[in-house]
This record gives sequence, structure tokens and C-alpha cells, in this order.
Amino acid sequence: QVRLVESGGGLVQPGGSLRLSCAASGIIFRLYAVGWYRQAPGKQRELVATISSGGSIDYGDSVKGRFTISRDNAQNTVDLRMNSLKPEDTAVYYCNAALPRLTDYWGKGTPVTVSS
Repeated sequence: QVRLVESGGGLVQPGGSLRLSCAASGIIFRLYAVGWYRQAPGKQRELVATISSGGSIDYGDSVKGRFTISRDNAQNTVDLRMNSLKPEDTAVYYCNAALPRLTDYWGKGTPVTVSS
């Protein structure tokens, strides 16, 4: 059974930082591209950041320079370090693990609220 479990969401003030973590089980983690997507109320799910099995990284335009994604293949985790948070970063953040063109899996999401 594949499980992706996110943690680290919460309430933070504008300009603050949060670190999200996703723990994967039931897959050969090192073979998968993994990453983070987010969905704000009334909006479509959008890319935040992904990192391929080979270590190539892609960021959504709105988070470039503020967010950093990393993976640990020994621990089967993918982390997202979020700095300089803005109210528009408020969303539910989802972990994703994918074998491109074959399959992908999603976590249940962790909410992030940026507000004073």
C-alpha cells in the first residue's frame, strides 16, 4: 500500500518560514519524481516544486527564490523549505510521487495559512 504523509503545515505570519515534510512508503522512492503542489480555495491545483529521480528541480514561478525542495532517498522523504511567505501562499499543500507517464500518488495534504 502506497502512503504519502505530509507534515509541517500551520499558521505563519507574512515573511515567516515553514518546513513541510512528506514521508513515503510502499514505493521504491528513489525511482520516483517527487514534489509538492498546492491548491488555494477556488483555484486549481498548481505546481510548487518537483525533484526528479536524478535530482533535477523545477519550481513554480511564484515560489522561485523563496522555496527550496530537497529529497532524502535513504529516509524516503521530500521536504519543502518555504521562506518569505506571503498571504497568497495560503493553500493546502500536497505531496506527489510519480513515475512519469506511468503512475502517480498523492498525499492527503497539509494546510498552510499565511496571515497576520
